[in-house]
Amino acid sequence: MSADLLPILIPLIILEFALAAATIIHVLRHPHYRFGNKWLWLLLSFVTIIGPVLYFSIGRGDA
Repeated sequence: MSADLLPILIPLIILEFALAAATIIHVLRHPHYRFGNKWLWLLLSFVTIIGPVLYFSIGRGDA
């Protein structure tokens, strides 16, 4: 890996971990989901950046 890519990759990695952490915390605290269940969203939260984005866009319930 080239050192030229590090300024681009480090913020993306930090963003991915922050989104995954926020997703896991939200899934564990809130029992209502539009689609799926708690275990599905916990597993998907570890799928790169796509899992947390899917959860916050379509999976999060109302209350």
